[in-house]
Amino acid sequence: MTDPPYVFDGHNDLPWAMRELCGYELDQADLLAGEPRLQTDLPRLRRGRVGAQFWSVYVPCRLVGDSAVTATLEQIDFVKRLVARYDDRLSLATTAADVDLAVESGRVASLLGMEGGHSIGGSLGTLRMMYELGVRYLTLTHNENVPWADSATDEPILGGLSDFGRGVVREMNRLGMFVDLSHVSPDVMRDALETTVAPVVFSHSCAKALCDSDRNVPDEVLADMARGGGVCMVTFVPMFVHQGVADWYAECLDVTEGRGGDRRRFSDVDPVLAERMQTHPPPACTVDDVADHAEHVREVAGVDHVGLGGDYDGATFFPERMGDVSSYPLLLDTLRGRGWSDTELTRLAHGNVLRAMREVELVSRTHAAG
Repeated sequence: MTDPPYVFDGHNDLPWAMRELCGYELDQADLLAGEPRLQTDLPRLRRGRVGAQFWSVYVPCRLVGDSAVTATLEQIDFVKRLVARYDDRLSLATTAADVDLAVESGRVASLLGMEGGHSIGGSLGTLRMMYELGVRYLTLTHNENVPWADSATDEPILGGLSDFGRGVVREMNRLGMFVDLSHVSPDVMRDALETTVAPVVFSHSCAKALCDSDRNVPDEVLADMARGGGVCMVTFVPMFVHQGVADWYAECLDVTEGRGGDRRRFSDVDPVLAERMQTHPPPACTVDDVADHAEHVREVAGVDHVGLGGDYDGATFFPERMGDVSSYPLLLDTLRGRGWSDTELTRLAHGNVLRAMREVELVSRTHAAG
């Protein structure tokens, strides 16, 4: 059997998981030999054939303004220290060419993605400095609105992007940074696609037609995304993959709210999830459910516009037999069994996002030349 292609994954929350686990102290988590308290470590990345990873430098929405910017800088600092500690296994990357070189050397290309517009504190200058530090995508919102964009999981205020929000998209195009549309409202998706002149990504989202979650992408948006060269990177989070789990999660959010918590905030929701996992567990979610989403995105957007964004260390549980970053070959083997060719699997695993990244870089160079 042909070895699975290497994976360029769109989203992994190890940096925040390490902050919460051990205050970023690398000596207190064994990422080299294996770390059972996490879903990500170096041996499992290798078993999963992960060759390139967007490390999410997420910070929660309760942090705003300078506090959000500072915490994002601490997240970036952690990723850079992580790469420096394990420089025989990891390599910082800011371009598609860097990814190619890292993979050729047998190291995991390590890229930075900011998850939420609150990380720039309403400042284009901060956005530009984050780019200089190596950040190569910005998810326009997380679970809560920002003043210039509506989140998928908050009450809509703007009905899309404000003028400043459109300016953020244009500046990202000029810099050479992916516009990431995971977490945003459908109106923001549409406004961003109208504004951008470079391909966008959904770094960790699934198809709304198969799982009616606010976090997923409607078919008409998938088609528009493809026309612009973008990539929807299918996530493995069961709440966005399986309708039964999505319904169970909605009940958990209602319970959270009924107890006075905020349904948008993980710190309020996670205790309810842990409790209900014991008393009212969700239905099973499997690799076949994830494969269904990859096939649906291929059907609607085309095989050149689908990728993978596992969201490991960013969710409390995952599909059966897919509990950590070693799981990608299982999904690729499942799709091969459904008739995907080696060429199609390579596009899904890394080819499409690399192609889109090169196009984003070309748009930036064109801006500079103009």
